[in-house]
Amino acid sequence: MSKGQFNPPKPWLKEWYEWTETILVTVGTLLAVFLLVMRPATVNGPSMENTLHNGERLVLWQLGYHHPAYGDIVVVDRTQNQEPPIVKRVIGLPGDTIDIHFETGQVWRNGELLEETYIKGPTRLSYDIDFPVQVPEGCVFVMGDNRNNSLDSRSSQVGMVDERRVMGKAVVRFYPFHKVGLLLAPQKD
Repeated sequence: MSKGQFNPPKPWLKEWYEWTETILVTVGTLLAVFLLVMRPATVNGPSMENTLHNGERLVLWQLGYHHPAYGDIVVVDRTQNQEPPIVKRVIGLPGDTIDIHFETGQVWRNGELLEETYIKGPTRLSYDIDFPVQVPEGCVFVMGDNRNNSLDSRSSQVGMVDERRVMGKAVVRFYPFHKVGLLLAPQKD
């Protein structure tokens, strides 16, 4: 070989570089999506039955999700209490007045009875929060769909949830595979 002459890379080496580049770009893109746009979460316990069950896996939407809406299923960060995140449904927004009549099992928001077709049974379990209660600015009131087996905003252990602690809205169930699908907010008749 004479001086200044260039030897092109071997075909297998070029193909190896292309595959490596493709894999790195794919992994980088997936990391960016899961860190910035959405993330996985796991349902822990029976508090969201019959909508969600223990061990089911969800995809949370994070990007631009700053203000939860009625009926949204959200995951709440509880690391400040050294506890795992909880999955709950948004019942009250800032300024709402929530009242629960435990004898009848009815939940009222701003004087209107909620039609909650998604709950497992009437809301009979009370904790240490006195009702009616007003949701403060920057907070949401959350409850599990299995009201009689859910630790939620009815208890001072959870209380009103600061919107900054809402990790995202559950949009897709991806495990178990036979239940894969979108999680839609209940529609009002």
